[in-house]
Amino acid sequence: MLILTCPCCGVTAEETEFHAGGEAHLKRFGPGSDNADFENYLFMRENPKGVHFERWRHNNGCGKWFHAARCTMTLEVFGTYLAQTYEPPADLCAKISSKRPGWSWGRFS
Repeated sequence: MLILTCPCCGVTAEETEFHAGGEAHLKRFGPGSDNADFENYLFMRENPKGVHFERWRHNNGCGKWFHAARCTMTLEVFGTYLAQTYEPPADLCAKISSKRPGWSWGRFS
C-alpha cells in the first residue's frame, strides 16, 4: 500500500484516503488545436517501469489535487508537491537521481 503526504494540508495517510488521477504534467490542448494533438492528449499515456509522476486528490481530507513521484516497480513514493507546478521541484528530481543513478525522464531529469 502507498503512503502519501498531502502537500496542501500535511496529512500523511494510506492511498485509500486519496484518489489517483492519472499521469501528471500533461500538455492540454484547447479549442482550435489539431485532431492529432487532441487525440494524443486524450489517449496516449506513459506507462513506465520505474519512476512515474502522477496526479492525486485528497478525497477524504482537504479535497485538493497534488502530484506525486513514485516507482511503479517498488511502490516507493519519492515525494509529493503542489499541482500548480509545471514540472517537479529540482530537489525532488535530485532525490530520485540519488536513489536511481542514471534516471532520466525527459526535461525532468
